Amino acid sequence: MQLLEMQGTDPYTNLATEDYILSNYCADDYLLLWRNDNTIVVGLHQNTREEINAAFAEQNNIRVVRRRTGGGAVYHDLGNLNFSFITEARDASRLTMERFTLPVVRALAAMGLNAEASGRNDILVNGSKISGNAQCLHKERILHHGTLLFDADLSVAGKALQVKPEKFVSKSVKSVRARIGNIKDFLRPAMRMEDFSENLAQRLLRDNFAQTGQSGVLELTAHDLRAIAELRENKYATWEWNYGRSPAFNFRNIQKYAGGFLEVLLDVEEGRIKACKFFGDFMALRPAAEVAEKLLGSKYTRAGAAAVLEQMPLEEFFGGICQNEILDCLFN
Repeated sequence: MQLLEMQGTDPYTNLATEDYILSNYCADDYLLLWRNDNTIVVGLHQNTREEINAAFAEQNNIRVVRRRTGGGAVYHDLGNLNFSFITEARDASRLTMERFTLPVVRALAAMGLNAEASGRNDILVNGSKISGNAQCLHKERILHHGTLLFDADLSVAGKALQVKPEKFVSKSVKSVRARIGNIKDFLRPAMRMEDFSENLAQRLLRDNFAQTGQSGVLELTAHDLRAIAELRENKYATWEWNYGRSPAFNFRNIQKYAGGFLEVLLDVEEGRIKACKFFGDFMALRPAAEVAEKLLGSKYTRAGAAAVLEQMPLEEFFGGICQNEILDCLFN
């Protein structure tokens, strides 16, 4: 098994690196350790808008990225350590999460933690979830990755992932919330993130070393780094991947403002508004359907909708309801 400890904290680069190694490095087994700074990571089959508090994310410079594995949305900050195993799939019909979660459980237990695998893809310490895991196949290879909450800001995680799912109707995979905790709170004696990461790497490599008889460090070439940068720009940092790939969904919201009630109904496909209707008791001189028609085909983003609304005399369509209030209703 070869170890790669990523030094950067850019989520688009980290996920591109993981993707690149899965697709291009086929000779050995790999363990990747990495951290993202202030990021929401959504699952492959999720509706991004349904899983994130978009206003909070924008206000707090929290980036949003889609990974290539399934499962639910998670929040990452520098107090969260991520691990990835990339190896031969062997018999795909017998693939289990335990093949990868149990070595992590053993490593945590060796540090004195009361760790256990739980449910389909979680790891618990003292009954609190400290790790969620997901995996996918690429040809004859498997990627398994997971989070390890070490010293994350759990209050921010709660706000960043706080949504009102009753306003969305879609066939996307919904996240399941659970009671979470930080590993640091259970460690005795205390340990820094750097020491924890090193300890974890050594134990996971030793666990694998006993089986394969070899271990080393993966060094990426200049060619690798250029290819990863291209993958970052063309896939992981794009709106099309992170939002446009979301399953089709319907959105309904109603708000009461000083200028009256405003209700909006939307159909969104491939991240763009395909149908839009406004209702309410606001004092209008012209039908709001004219505004709704202008929004068709635009990206379902606050900036995209604002660019359309700015070109129209909104007071004629919505009376005393202003542009920011319309945007708030459109985007929860």
